[in-house]
Amino acid sequence: MQISNPHNLVHAQTDATHPFGIRATLPESDPFRRLLPDAWETYQWFTTSAERDRALEDMSARHRYSRIGDAPTVNYAPVDR
Repeated sequence: MQISNPHNLVHAQTDATHPFGIRATLPESDPFRRLLPDAWETYQWFTTSAERDRALEDMSARHRYSRIGDAPTVNYAPVDR
């Protein structure tokens, strides 16, 4: 899948110097999946596991600007190459 604005991805590196990653997926029950390919997933890669873990904690937290009652259903998982 092409990204319309790749400059917005802060950690778009995919080379071997970034071995620690975060995999993002959506659950089968999420209605947003109808807009994405069946096997949609995306990765962000980091240089160190500590950097990845900080980003994972931030990404998994409740979004500061979400409306009361909104609950994003994105699943995040740490991965290593």
